[in-house]
Amino acid sequence: MKNLALLGRILFALPFGIMGLNHFLMTNVFLGMMSTFIPGGAYTILMTGALLIVASICIIINYNIKLVCYCLAGLLFLFIVTIHIPGLYDTDPNKVQTALIELLKDTGLMGGAIMIGLYYDALKEMSIKSKKR
Repeated sequence: MKNLALLGRILFALPFGIMGLNHFLMTNVFLGMMSTFIPGGAYTILMTGALLIVASICIIINYNIKLVCYCLAGLLFLFIVTIHIPGLYDTDPNKVQTALIELLKDTGLMGGAIMIGLYYDALKEMSIKSKKR
């Protein structure tokens, strides 16, 4: 069960780490996606990338998962509200389709982060009880 929990944490966290790396490697692409009302430009993108990488590492090493998952859910909510929803109103149908796909992906990941944060203590307690048997 412990190995399965580790695998689950890695599978959940790894995409966030890769997305965070992409914020550093493809900053210009993310600048093009950014809404004009978001301040900071490239600095905001790099900071967001760093936050995603830190969250990914914390989840993998099992450090403060509850807080990290709630913060990650909040960050994903900001992505949805500031990037994906405005992207739905673009005139280019391809950009609208991409925005919709990204919105659905981040909504699902946000739900997963909330569920992990909500149930993490209960799962940890169940694991401790099963070890005592």
